[in-house]
Amino acid sequence: MLQSASYQRRGYLHEDFRLFHLRDMGVEEMEYHYHEFDKIVIFLSGQASYIIEGRSYFLEPWDVLLVSHHLIHKPVTDPAHPYERAVLYLDPGFVRASGTRGEDLASCFDLARERQFALMRPDRQEQELLRSLLKQLEQALADRGFGGDLLARTVFLQLLVQLNRAMVRDRTHQDRSVSQYDPKIAQVLSYINDHLGEELTVDGLARLVYTSRYHFMRRFKELTGCPVHQYIIQKRLLAAAELLRAGASAQSACGQCGFQDYSAFHRAFRRQFGAPPRAFMP
Repeated sequence: MLQSASYQRRGYLHEDFRLFHLRDMGVEEMEYHYHEFDKIVIFLSGQASYIIEGRSYFLEPWDVLLVSHHLIHKPVTDPAHPYERAVLYLDPGFVRASGTRGEDLASCFDLARERQFALMRPDRQEQELLRSLLKQLEQALADRGFGGDLLARTVFLQLLVQLNRAMVRDRTHQDRSVSQYDPKIAQVLSYINDHLGEELTVDGLARLVYTSRYHFMRRFKELTGCPVHQYIIQKRLLAAAELLRAGASAQSACGQCGFQDYSAFHRAFRRQFGAPPRAFMP
């Protein structure tokens, strides 16, 4: 679960969670990407910002980013400064299953989505507790003695409890100086994700925010890293994959996610995931 050298920007998760502690110098610019799992980034040092679904967050040491699965994102770093961070990959199903009745450990991600704001800035006391828990988790993951895995899982759950408590109290989303975004593109992104099963066209989306087709397409790609049509297809395929995992038929997932032609859906799905829709069905 603990790795440092083998981190990949398009990572995969085969465990319940994984922890990376990374410190890079002269990091090359990363591409926009997304994950099938949830991710927590704890920024430790350097000069960096983080772009998530078109919003840029300006980071300070011990800032926490809650990056839900399927959100398109990338870091932007200053290569003159070492970029240090702790990164946690989390299986959403495991996180939700680990909570107790009325206390969902994925609530911090739910709240980030509700606020449409992924950054949390812990206070000094919370930072110290976070530092202690991260150190304990690294030590537990390296422990090969009796009960090492159980110890690591216990500390990991403590860390999630602390992050959820901090997120409830956090008011960073009310500070306009910590992030920057284009409200028109934010409106379009929200609209797309709420209407994946409906007809979505470039012209219609541009009219929604009262801007020209050309300016809208240029600005959208600038802030998300994707052309509008590619973004819509990608989000529809990700939504279809979730429906399939939940037990929907391929035909049903195709229709619910806005695809008019099953053959086109099947080809796009295989191209995106490297497997046909039936491979995602339980």
